Amino acid sequence: MTLRVATWNVEWFDRLFDDNAVPTATDDWSARYKVTKARQLEAIAQVMAKINADALVIVEAPDTSGTRSGTAALETFAERYDLRTHRAMLGFANDTRQEIALLYDPAVVTARHAPGDAPDAPRFDRSFHIDLDTDLRAERLVWSKPPLEVDLETADGRSLHVIGVHAKSKAAHGARDDADRIRIAIQNRRKQLGQCIWLRRRVEARLAEGRSLVVAGDFNDGPGLDQFESLFGRSGVEIVLGEGPTALHDPAAVPPRIGAAAPATARFWDNDNKRYLNALLDFAMVSPDLKAGATWRIWHPFDSAEAIADPELSAALLDASDHYPVVLDL
Repeated sequence: MTLRVATWNVEWFDRLFDDNAVPTATDDWSARYKVTKARQLEAIAQVMAKINADALVIVEAPDTSGTRSGTAALETFAERYDLRTHRAMLGFANDTRQEIALLYDPAVVTARHAPGDAPDAPRFDRSFHIDLDTDLRAERLVWSKPPLEVDLETADGRSLHVIGVHAKSKAAHGARDDADRIRIAIQNRRKQLGQCIWLRRRVEARLAEGRSLVVAGDFNDGPGLDQFESLFGRSGVEIVLGEGPTALHDPAAVPPRIGAAAPATARFWDNDNKRYLNALLDFAMVSPDLKAGATWRIWHPFDSAEAIADPELSAALLDASDHYPVVLDL
């Protein structure tokens, strides 16, 4: 039996629901440029139905806080659009209005929130102390969006541990000038690398338990992605992947060769230069025992065979989000 696990960052999914978890399918503008809320909801549902995952890690899932319920929003959405992935799970809620959630088909898998905790890798809703700037003093690090740890079990008895991730952005938001931009970018990269060290320690603990493991989500990073990587030696993605016999694997997560075509999972508008930029930010990494039987697809609107053959799907991918699904078949 093939198990399909996918990850997708759905841009500002939360803004498409009211406080009663009801989708607001109106002609008002969504957070997507010149895309209505009704159209973005329809496009998201169309893409989810097409990728047909058994379990989908959703990054930027609807908010859980106060009277708002991310699980209720996702399950109401799935019911309205008749999706077979109609059961939702959140881990530790955060205050960013961008949760990490799992939307899954209960006829295929059962899911249980299974956070880990260890002295050198505390639970992801707690704090982690690490010297990020080599001043011999450990800084206190927290996740603004704590990773979601889930134990999945298939109907035929296979078990899988999934960690859903939304790592810190390195963008220098709020910078006043070039010097401030560099300072903020370096500070943010330190925090992002610290998160990835924390995550790698959790990976090692799960592998030591003999778990089959998938680590999936938006890492806001990738090998060779920016000029600061040479300052720190490795990208956060390379830290999480690890090395040697316990290394995780995603075929897209390799340092790019100069002049070589590179895969992309996101597309952003560069307002300074008036053009679109592609970036590789989203990954679905697997443990060594899963590598041989795994296949990966990035559902890019202009690059994937599925979208090229289906103009309506390509349009839906563009309207739904600035990121595209990474689909993993096991």
